Amino acid sequence: MTKPNILVTRAIFPEVLEQLSQHFTVESNQEDVIMSADEMARRLQGKSGAFMTGTERVDAALLAQCPQLKLCANMSVGYNNFDVAAMTAAGVLGTNAPDVLTETTADFGFALLLATARRVSESEHFLRAGKWTRWSYDLFAGAEVHGTTLGIVGMGRIGQAIAKRAALGFGMRVIYHNRSRLDAATETSFNAHYVSKEELLRTADHVMLVLPYSASSHHTIGAAELALMKPTAILINLARGGIVDDTALAAALRDKRIAAAGLDVFEGEPKVNPALLTVPNVVLTPHIASATIGTRRAMAALAVDNLIGFLLHGKAVTPLNPEALKRTGV
Repeated sequence: MTKPNILVTRAIFPEVLEQLSQHFTVESNQEDVIMSADEMARRLQGKSGAFMTGTERVDAALLAQCPQLKLCANMSVGYNNFDVAAMTAAGVLGTNAPDVLTETTADFGFALLLATARRVSESEHFLRAGKWTRWSYDLFAGAEVHGTTLGIVGMGRIGQAIAKRAALGFGMRVIYHNRSRLDAATETSFNAHYVSKEELLRTADHVMLVLPYSASSHHTIGAAELALMKPTAILINLARGGIVDDTALAAALRDKRIAAAGLDVFEGEPKVNPALLTVPNVVLTPHIASATIGTRRAMAALAVDNLIGFLLHGKAVTPLNPEALKRTGV
């Protein structure tokens, strides 16, 4: 039987390519060349599926040029690179990789919070520059984390994993805002309290963003929201670029309207707003919240399972838009 043709759009673990090649005819991109939309469309010609990393855009214009495409499998949990409505209209299934990165990302949320609150990056740069000559009582004195109030915006799997760490590990009071309130038993398990977004911003000592990106969540945190926060507050964005207005945030940090921020994601990444690079009270990391070898392997494995499951057996593991199958009669 002829193997289906697939495209792997970015560099990936060699053993993942080996596994895929057992089931598919694979065109890979181990050179990790970032493809233009035209190049992506060209390389998707004749392909039934694509293994994607979450950075490649799939929209109506691309889909119109790739009539044989049936499945786009993201190895990330986020899928704002997918125009899901356009994919559904074209009968193309999308999948993502939920669950497997929850705990690792929650760990990193606290790594970023601790680094920001305790001024780790700022103090390291000071030391490396040879400026440390003596101890002083207020040398890089930062903010407390234990026993403070953590506000979580977005209480899905990752938000709940962060809440458990906060309540059980750091004795924090947890407040949260979400599109829908959690059940009472889940709230009780980590002593979390549902509040409005405005109350959360006014009350929290630390605000952590873990909500998915969509048109409705664009600039969830802008100048007006930053103005509600305490001048001693810290903002952490683990979610997606675009949820925070980076220009407004840079201004708030510069003017000390909030104390600090920790950012793993950015508008227009991998480009970073230049104003964020000029303020010392921000910790910046290059979208690495899920970056452990074990977790990245698990993310890739789930994308592989989706490709094998759907293209060979007609059933994806984590479909995003199963209604697309009605368009194709699968």
